[in-house]
Amino acid sequence: MVPLLPEFRARFPAVTLDVALTDEVVDILAERTDVAIRHGPLRDSGLQARKLGVSRRILIAAPAYLERRGVPRTPADLAGHDCLTFNYRRSFTDWVLGGPDGPKPMQVTGPLVVNNGETLRQAVLAGMGIGRTALYHVRADVESGRLVELLPDHDSREMEEIHAVFLGRGTMPARVRAFIDFLVDRLRFD
Repeated sequence: MVPLLPEFRARFPAVTLDVALTDEVVDILAERTDVAIRHGPLRDSGLQARKLGVSRRILIAAPAYLERRGVPRTPADLAGHDCLTFNYRRSFTDWVLGGPDGPKPMQVTGPLVVNNGETLRQAVLAGMGIGRTALYHVRADVESGRLVELLPDHDSREMEEIHAVFLGRGTMPARVRAFIDFLVDRLRFD
């Protein structure tokens, strides 16, 4: 989303952007936030939501890590690797991988637990271990060869919905409507 902000600003120069990046679930009312981006299932709440897209989750590692530790060939091989995971509240340490009997959760551990996707991406790029994250987040790294997708034959095809959430009481401010419409138009996930 951040690379799109200059375009939004050019289209709507009167709107001031106040961006706070966190993977924590923000209390929109208490934090006086106009729009939050939420990944995964939405909780039942008084908030309104607009779907921005869906993204597949993939396993990735840096070539340097794979040269040092070897390439896992099966999900069971992950037990001998450094798996980098998330620690925020809505996360769990199971990675869902596909197999002959369908998707199966697999508990993983490793030397680093982080609270946001960009930190995980940077740690994986630095060769610290194997990560699992949304494809849209690392697509350019995979396409350039900076990261390698692992175990594609065991992809569970787990999809994560992404929504813009906002307060639904009363009339929506024009700045909020403009920002959400812009995101729907410009963001692409898969």
